[in-house]
Amino acid sequence: MERLQSKIEGKGNGIKSVIVNLSSVAHSLSRDPAYVVKFFGFELGAQVTANPTDDRYIINGAHDATKLQEYLDTFINKFVLCKQCKNPETDLIVQKDGSILRDCKACGQRTDVENRHKLSSYIVKNPPKREKRPKISSSKKSKKSNGEGENGNSPKDSGSEDHNGDVDADGGSDDELTKRINAEAKELAANGDAPEVKDDEWAVDMSEEAIKARAKNLPDDLKRALVIEGEDDDEAEGANNPYDQLGSWIVAQKKENAGEIDDIEVYKKTQELGIEKKHKTLQVLAQTLFDENIIKKNQVKKHAGLLKKMITSDRHQKAFLGGTERFVGKDCTKLIPTIPTILMAYYENDLATEETITKWGSRASKKYVDVQTSKKVRKAAEPFLKWLEEADEDGSDNGEEDEDEDDDGDE
Repeated sequence: MERLQSKIEGKGNGIKSVIVNLSSVAHSLSRDPAYVVKFFGFELGAQVTANPTDDRYIINGAHDATKLQEYLDTFINKFVLCKQCKNPETDLIVQKDGSILRDCKACGQRTDVENRHKLSSYIVKNPPKREKRPKISSSKKSKKSNGEGENGNSPKDSGSEDHNGDVDADGGSDDELTKRINAEAKELAANGDAPEVKDDEWAVDMSEEAIKARAKNLPDDLKRALVIEGEDDDEAEGANNPYDQLGSWIVAQKKENAGEIDDIEVYKKTQELGIEKKHKTLQVLAQTLFDENIIKKNQVKKHAGLLKKMITSDRHQKAFLGGTERFVGKDCTKLIPTIPTILMAYYENDLATEETITKWGSRASKKYVDVQTSKKVRKAAEPFLKWLEEADEDGSDNGEEDEDEDDDGDE
């Protein structure tokens, strides 16, 4: 890979840096040049312009090549190198759940990309284009359908070899094998070799009471690893469930310590209750870690270390925003006007991504509070949501807007 070359153009407020050889560098990394220039824009806090047609990539402001090369090294570490073997021969794959994987051609491992970086959201909205496989010509298809191989020989003449050169030991297709299995099964049944099993001889009581009773007899370590239906749902039953225990414990600790709580002790408590990885735990923390001084005392930043450790997926982020919605909409309503400041603190401390916050703000939900309160909270959040939208538009290529994603939120 050649080193980056930049050229400064313009003067005053119109000064800009043109990356002369970005296409060549990006090609060496097997990455879209737009990903690289977008990364520079996010890291430098500058607006960028990408014009693939003219092969022109611009960053507003004066940025020398040496500085940009350092940011490129960071990009390579985060979005190119395999996390397992550190080989750069990787491809990016965007999953249906919005996560991004690096598929390594060297070691075969698939490792995840940090989804909290702003570039990750851009990649999800603009996934890499995959090369199309060459289509089989109609002449080759007709030969195959007539039982001929590429050399004009039938499979039998070539020793029943497949395209990899492996010999088919059975000499039959999957359909023929299925037919043989079915025929043998019928023969067994006809000969009485397959004894009939009555429903009441094997059925297990799957009622809720029976499941809970069996769970009580499990070893303690297995109980923690087992997720019983309902236990991790947002409507967990029982007044003494682990989430209520955690919430009550945090409130009691803060009362004893003049409103302060130690993050390490909180994490130990979640481990003790076996809910340190559950998404609903974040809902409880949003309602109990913060109080009316959340902004004045910068409580978000204070607890960011603990929260970052526990927010490991989009589902965790949604639960955290849901708990915040209940906190300001039900527990501390005077904070509703400050929701833009709270969301900004979440965004700046990497507790919620732009995509998750935008989805949350797009539709009211009755999951955490009543619908009217939910609408009221989102109405108050509009200034921040608008800022996110405008910031995204300012950084988009040639003023083109990204396609909207489907929203699976609750009405």
